[in-house]
Amino acid sequence: MTDSIGIFGLGLIGASLAGRLLAAGNAVRGYDPDAGRVSLFEEGGGVAVDPGAVWRSDIVFSAVFDTDQLERLIDAAPHGTGGILVSMSTCDPERMAALEARAKQKGWILCEAPVSGTSAQLASGEAVFFIAGDAAATKRLSPLFAALGRAHFDLGAIGNGNRAKLVINLILGLNRAALAEGLVFAERLGLDPAAVLHLAQNSAAHSQVMATKGPLMVAGSFEAQGRVSQSLKDFAIIQNLAQSKNQRLPFAEIYQDMLKDCLDHAEGDFDNSAIILAIARARAEA
Repeated sequence: MTDSIGIFGLGLIGASLAGRLLAAGNAVRGYDPDAGRVSLFEEGGGVAVDPGAVWRSDIVFSAVFDTDQLERLIDAAPHGTGGILVSMSTCDPERMAALEARAKQKGWILCEAPVSGTSAQLASGEAVFFIAGDAAATKRLSPLFAALGRAHFDLGAIGNGNRAKLVINLILGLNRAALAEGLVFAERLGLDPAAVLHLAQNSAAHSQVMATKGPLMVAGSFEAQGRVSQSLKDFAIIQNLAQSKNQRLPFAEIYQDMLKDCLDHAEGDFDNSAIILAIARARAEA
């Protein structure tokens, strides 16, 4: 690529994105207020700079936590000359059009490309991207995303990328919960969870979640690839959108409560496979 690239946010997604870009031979400038994240970014070959230098890139990726942080980032942006700002975060799709307009006032073209997949899958090139926004900008980004991941889909107007991502996150979260509940049930029945996981992977119940999250659940090791706190943030958006459409999501309500239980037990920074801990704590009423 001849475009210069910058990244705001060097957490799980930002760091994996940076690694993928650097491995492809791109020079990447990044910023994060967390000094520890910056050190890891520099060790991986990135160049840590101040925010102003990141904004001087042709393509700027935003890997911040949520919609509010994206809004603050846009408000802090200098006036540009047609650069592309790509939001990688899962954001509220109902706010994206207004943020696109605010970015345009500053000379930036806001697109969205939320990631479907864990940070490990992003780092290995197995992630999928849901791209939406200005047609010329998304066309320009297409070769970059073809190199970054397994697949990418152009979903048209801004907001649609996050709508699709939230639908997938709903299905994915409930898949994690179903797997966790099955493994807890197996253990209560006196079965070996590792053996049951292997059995499930070779049964009609098989899902990709079993490969990415099952080993973490069985081992009780929850090094984050996607945090509990992030999943809870996403499910809050999902529920708000569903309510605005007069649609109840009963399974999502239960899953959200289990995520809150994890947060109440100081497990917010654990991988979201830690939902198994909340299920294991659940007890039948006497």
